[in-house]
This record gives sequence, C-alpha cells and structure tokens, in this order.
Amino acid sequence: MSNSLPATPALRPASQVMDLARLGSHFQSPLSFVRSSMRRMMNQRWQIQRSRFDLDAQGFGTAIYRIDTPHGHYHCVLFSAYLPPEKRSDRVIADQWDVTFVLVAGDVDATQLADLQRNVPLQEAGRFDARVLVLSRANRSLRNFDRFLAALAEGQQPDPRQLAEVGYLYRTTAVYGNGKFGIADFGCLQDNPDFNQPFSAQMFTVYLLRHFSIEQIEHMARALAPQRAVPLAPALQRYLGVGNATGLGMAPFLINHPQLVERWIHMRETALGQALAQPAEPARLLRLHALLARAGLHLRQTQTEDLRQQQQNRQTLAELAVLADWLAGQPAADDLWARLLAWSEAHAGPGLQELLVSLLLELYPELTTPLAEQMGASEGWPLNAQMPLRQLRELIEQQYGWALAYDFGNVEAEHFFWYRSAEKEEPRLGMRAEEPGAEKEMQLGIARNIQRCHRAVREHLQAHPQALTAHLLIAAPALKGTVRRLQGMAHSTYGEIRANLLDRDMLPIHLLRCKLAFFGAGKFDPKSSRWVRITLFQGAPLVSDIGQPFEDDWNFAVMPQGAL
Repeated sequence: MSNSLPATPALRPASQVMDLARLGSHFQSPLSFVRSSMRRMMNQRWQIQRSRFDLDAQGFGTAIYRIDTPHGHYHCVLFSAYLPPEKRSDRVIADQWDVTFVLVAGDVDATQLADLQRNVPLQEAGRFDARVLVLSRANRSLRNFDRFLAALAEGQQPDPRQLAEVGYLYRTTAVYGNGKFGIADFGCLQDNPDFNQPFSAQMFTVYLLRHFSIEQIEHMARALAPQRAVPLAPALQRYLGVGNATGLGMAPFLINHPQLVERWIHMRETALGQALAQPAEPARLLRLHALLARAGLHLRQTQTEDLRQQQQNRQTLAELAVLADWLAGQPAADDLWARLLAWSEAHAGPGLQELLVSLLLELYPELTTPLAEQMGASEGWPLNAQMPLRQLRELIEQQYGWALAYDFGNVEAEHFFWYRSAEKEEPRLGMRAEEPGAEKEMQLGIARNIQRCHRAVREHLQAHPQALTAHLLIAAPALKGTVRRLQGMAHSTYGEIRANLLDRDMLPIHLLRCKLAFFGAGKFDPKSSRWVRITLFQGAPLVSDIGQPFEDDWNFAVMPQGAL
C-alpha cells in the first residue's frame, strides 16, 4: 500500500481570487460561520431552554435562555425596552435600542443580573468583565414587526411576501466580541470547543435573538387577543432570519488580519479544488440543478433599492438561466465540474462564478465541512531583522508586484483616507482633497506602504549592498510595520486583497460583502457604497428542531408555499 498523500488539488491563482470586486461577489457557503455553528448545535444536540421570560404586554422586560452543550453551559440575557421614535437609528452613534443582550459563560446569579441590567442597555458606555462573551443590540423592523403582530393577534398567519421583502423582525447594529469593552478576548475561547472558531460565539448569539423574536411576538399577540391569537407557523419561523446593518466599521478587519483572511480563502479554494476533482455522478448533477434553481428563486425574491446591486442581481439571474440551459445538455462526466466553472469564467461575470463556487461546495459536504473546523489562525508577525535586505527586496518584487503596479503619482490613487472617529472609535472614510484629518490616517493603504518600503529598500541597497533589514529599520523606523507584514505574509497565497483601498473608484461595499458572506449573510441590500443590510439564519432550523434528523441544506432560503 502506498504511503503517499493524495495530490493537492489545483487552486485558482491569487490574481483572480483576491480581486476586490470578486471578493465583493461572494455568497454564503458550507464554510460560513452560521452554517458551521448550526451544524455544531444540531449534531451535538445543544439544549436551549427559557429560564426567565418577564415581559409585559408590550414585550418589554427581561428574558434569559440557558444553553447546555456537551462541554459547558451559558446564558443569553436579553433586555427589551421602549425605544422613542426619535431615538430609533441603526447608526453607531445611537444610544438606545429596542433590545440589548449578552452571551455569558456559566451561571448568572442575582448580583450579576443586576449588574447586567445596569450596563447592557448602555452598550459601549457600559462596564463588563470576561464572563461576557458577546455584547449586542438590535432594533425592530417596524414594517414586519407591526404587521406580524397584527396578523397573529387576529388569528392569521402573516403574508410570506413580507419576509421576502424584509427577512427579519430584528436587525442587529453591532455584535461585539473579542475583548471589546472588557468582555472576553477571543484568546479565552481558543480551548473552548463550543466557540473556538472565528465569530462562532457571535453567530450563536444572533441565532438566539432570532429565537427570542419569535417567542416575543407570539407573547405580545396573546396579550393583545388571548382568544384569537395563533403562534407563528413553523414554515414562517424557519423563513425568518435576523437582519444586520453594517457600515465601514467592519471594513478594516480584512486588511488588519491578512493571516486570518489567508486561512478563510485558502479553505474555500481548497474545498473548491477538491470538488472540481470529483467525477460528476448523476445524483450530484441532479442536486446541482436543484441548487441552481433554488439560488435563482432566492435572488429573484431578494429586494434592494440599490441600483448597482439590482443590476448585479439581474445580470447573475440572466447568466444563471443561460448556464442552466448549457448544463442541461451536458451528461455526467469526470471533468464536468471543471468545464462548468470554465464555462462560467468565459461567459459570465464574477457574481455567477462565485455563486457557482458556493453551490459546488454544497455538493460534497463530506469534503467541505471538515474544512469549516479549520477556519482559525494563529496570527503574528515576528520581525526578522537579520534578513538580508536583498532578500526583502526580492520578496516584495516577487510577491507584491500587484502593489508596485499602482501609480501613486496620480492624485486619484490617493483620493480617500481612512481614519478613526474620535466620537465612536469607528473607522470612517474621508476625501483627502476636501476633508481635514489626513494626518491621522489609518494605515490601510497597503499598496502605497509597500511601494514606499520598496523605494526605501532600493535606495538603501544602492549605498549599502550588504545591508540587513535591521540597518534599514534603524534608518527608517517608520517602515517596521510594513516590513513585519511583508515577512509575515511571505508564504501566504491569498492573504492580501489586491486593491488600492485609497483609490477614487474603490467601493468599500466589496469589503463588507466579503466578510459578511463568510459570516453566512444573504439578501444583500446596500444602502450606499459604505453600508449594507443583510439577513442571517434565514431558512435555518429552529430551536425546536434540535435533536431531530438534520440535513445541512437550508442555504438560499425561498419563500414557503402552501406550508402555512
């Protein structure tokens, strides 16, 4: 028997994969964090029980859920309060919300509950300790909440088209983890098998908000009409998600964590390479036809007022119809998946291409889902000061040719600058020629920084051909951060986004969508090039489904028909 390892599948080149517009065309996949969180919950049969539900007729009060896993137990504590209309805002500058909540490790005694009651509604202004794993807040979708409440109180089910229009009753405006405001740092969870993957604690907390939204609105309907009120039909409960409103605060993450991005993208490309290497068996081909049809219906049911997103959705749908016709004429064959992806690259835009990538990953859960448990990365950029400076120059020229290609002599190439708001400590985007503050610029212009470093390296080598990296940094200490990044990413394929994030034509929405797709978002609805609303967990199993037979097949949820 051979001891040789299986051949590594061919992966798409970084020049293609890390293009910013392509990253901004991603869809959720089995690797997305909502999907892996849901699989863990269902396969391990987590127990989620309501331990307190002190809500008045208007739905205001305190709710607590206890979560028991094979490895530990937690509590989700939610506070629902009246929100004056003039205070209703999704912006980060808001200071009141419809509901605020936390995920807490272990038990919550009376003293801690009183402390949470004082601090959780304050959010960033509150004080927390490391027992708190996640801190969040959310606002109601007024359109859906009031319509759903009225229907249930009258003994009727809401119109499913309302959820096709807006897929949730609540949308979060921030879901904080990883040590913010005194809560537990991600390092505290590294040895916790429940939440040791990136953002898994945050995604689980969002899932609990979905459960609360169902229980709260049913409670309020019963309070309005005890004799007539009915519970929300299970099909509508599953079609219900949780919304999220996200702006520029999320964008720098992908730039500041390139080693984590490398892991995420590398796992996705590895899963794709493995899928492409499989023969197209008839049963898998039939499943792909079904997935393509479902994804198309999901896109048709996705509503947005953003003209760019409308055009992108229409183009993807048109190309999807042509692809389906082409695929219908193809027999199952060993090379069909590779030919299919090649067809999309020749005849369609990145929207359809990346949709197809997500769907191919769905065909092989036995290959894909183990990779979802490898989405974490140990980050660090140790400085190798002894590296010969010639070697550093070679590294830049071989690995970062894309960054050297930009013309920063053109004023358009430095149109934007990123800065951090003094008021809310959130990233913002300014126009260099029109707004003050460029002297406090965040270092997100990676391509420009690399060009500056490259220029300094070449000049230093002209005078000192045998110099080490240490010699350069003694002369130019401001380059230390860039040098550490270059050395730390030397063996990375996909970590760096190949874009000039200062350019006039740069669209921040691409950064947001890429990260949100890894979260597991759907129903992308940009409100500008700088913020977007999305839906999470739409179509996911319910808490009451835990312990029942489970198929991880709820992506691209579509409006329920005849199941109410």
